[in-house]
Amino acid sequence: MTVEPSTLQLLWFGLIAVLWIGFLVLEGFDYGVGMLIRFLGRNDKEKRVIVNTIGPVWDGNEVWLLTAGGATFAAFPGWYATLFSALYLPLFFILVGLIIRGLAFEYRAKRHDQRWKDRWDWCAAIGSLLVTLIFGVGFSNFVIGLPVDVAPGRPSVHVFTGGFWSLFHPFALLGGLVFVALFLFHGAIFIALKTRGEIHQRTKAFAERIGLGVIGGGGLWLLWSNLAYGTGASGWILAVVAAAGLVMAWYMVRADRDGWAFVGTAVATAVIAIGIFLRMFPDLGFDNSAASKPLNIVTASASQLTLTIMTWTAVVFVPIVLGYQAWTYWVFRRRLSTKNIPDDVPEAEPVA
Repeated sequence: MTVEPSTLQLLWFGLIAVLWIGFLVLEGFDYGVGMLIRFLGRNDKEKRVIVNTIGPVWDGNEVWLLTAGGATFAAFPGWYATLFSALYLPLFFILVGLIIRGLAFEYRAKRHDQRWKDRWDWCAAIGSLLVTLIFGVGFSNFVIGLPVDVAPGRPSVHVFTGGFWSLFHPFALLGGLVFVALFLFHGAIFIALKTRGEIHQRTKAFAERIGLGVIGGGGLWLLWSNLAYGTGASGWILAVVAAAGLVMAWYMVRADRDGWAFVGTAVATAVIAIGIFLRMFPDLGFDNSAASKPLNIVTASASQLTLTIMTWTAVVFVPIVLGYQAWTYWVFRRRLSTKNIPDDVPEAEPVA
């Protein structure tokens, strides 16, 4: 017998999707910038400019990830438990990447030795790449559905029936590469949007080149996703919108319209994430075909009382957090160049 999800269950699935969309759009350009510090900056001043483009916002953007994880734990404990046990090793590597990346931003300015700074720049690039690649592989697996079954003798517990290497099939590997290229494109456009002078021109040239790769690879991934695992007309509509956003971003980069280019990659990222979560509903990214009891939005949910308390808490605090983050972006909205970096003073530590 199929039980229809309640209004609060639908609401919290939607809110978790919104949190992930916000994370991918905002932290996506952060990861792109992190991967590009070592390669777009020709000298220490230029690298410091690139670091400072995300200095005021990078750790604030990560709050979206923490909130998404916390909301999943509280609203859908069955989803959280199965997901974290199934993907323990990939999630461990994500944690390692986040730690390496965070340390790079915090410790880069602690010494004036250029070799010290270069090592931390490599850490920022490697950490950002690692996290982005794993997220791309992971979300591609959610599109297909992770195979689960009921644990023997424990009918209320679901376990992942695949193996670690089963996660790395061609569709998932393509998804990982597409996420890396997309975030490089998104990050390069953000650097162009926030800088002036030579570094601005160099970043634009890189964005033009990587943009063509994103359009090709992203188009292939979207086509494969809809042909093999699509959700019908809605999936195709979202794929067209995402592709249009990428093309728009590439065209606007060439037209020197950095703001509209950033809108294009942001829309493409958001729409791709929306399509993934539509595919995950109502089975939460799991394949229940072999399970005697399905794991879905209803069976993985917390009690209605818990969801009610969470809803009222979100009503109070979410607007405050959104207002603060919007204010931060507004205050630090101006462009930077090497003229803003004194010769003898290292960059300030990235601030929240």
